[in-house]
Amino acid sequence: MKTDTALQLDVQKAILWEPLLDEAEIGVTVKNGVVTLSGYVDNYVKKLEAENATKRVIGVRALAENIKVKFASSFSRTDAEIADEVLVALKRNWSIPSEKISVKVEDGWVTLDGELTWNYQKEAAQHAVHYFVGVKGVDNNIRIKSGRNDAIEKKDIEHALKRSTIDDSNIKVSVSDNVVTLSGTVDSWYQKGEAGRITWNTPGVSHVKNDLDIDYEIDFG
Repeated sequence: MKTDTALQLDVQKAILWEPLLDEAEIGVTVKNGVVTLSGYVDNYVKKLEAENATKRVIGVRALAENIKVKFASSFSRTDAEIADEVLVALKRNWSIPSEKISVKVEDGWVTLDGELTWNYQKEAAQHAVHYFVGVKGVDNNIRIKSGRNDAIEKKDIEHALKRSTIDDSNIKVSVSDNVVTLSGTVDSWYQKGEAGRITWNTPGVSHVKNDLDIDYEIDFG
């Protein structure tokens, strides 16, 4: 059983454990298992790393991420410079059909639009943007439209989940046209994310509603 105070300490230690992160930059508060991160970091990758480190801590039921990216003046970049770098990075990645993606940059925020066949391509496009100096955030508005006309079989997704390392005993799968909904409970952020990833790999899927709840046996005190 883990109290809010114990969970706060665990999250702080998890953040400190990551080489990229400086504990002094990030504030951690916890209420009823919901963790709020605040503060400033000097690049977008640190913001993502703090979020991921928190999700890996057992006991985190939900996350409110209020970290802001603030660059030193020596690292300032124009939106045009960032846009040029993003376009080049997308073209260099063989897994991304860059001609189907449009890029907009406004005050350091990168917006990706377009239509792709697979979700892994959408994720690769977003990942390509993370490391550029000057990026404050990414809005990934790319839509998935599968080129496959296969009927999505609920049992195929259920079998794929059963073959994986996650506990699928409390996961329910429903299918409506090209949309798959996952509901029920899992016991970690990792299992929720992995269930979503496996479902996205199903041919024909255009959208996954990952409504899985994270259920811990915790005494919130």
